[in-house]
Amino acid sequence: MTKKINTTTTGKTFTGVVVSDKMQGTIVVKMDYKFQHPLYKKTVKRAKKIYVDNNLKASIGDTIKAREVKPISHLKRFTTVEIISK
Repeated sequence: MTKKINTTTTGKTFTGVVVSDKMQGTIVVKMDYKFQHPLYKKTVKRAKKIYVDNNLKASIGDTIKAREVKPISHLKRFTTVEIISK
């Protein structure tokens, strides 16, 4: 009997910049995005902050890739996949 190992990753992947690393094992990542306003057709910039499990020891200013996982704590729903740039 052979076991199949699931190598695909589930959940969405996001890229952002670390803005805080003051918590133990958690970083705050700011994700910027743009969209076009449906009525006025102007490009609007928005930002979203997410709490990410810091298993790769990222620090402030690093650009990271975060993946959606099952809830880790009250606010954490993401984990660090890789550090893109320091």
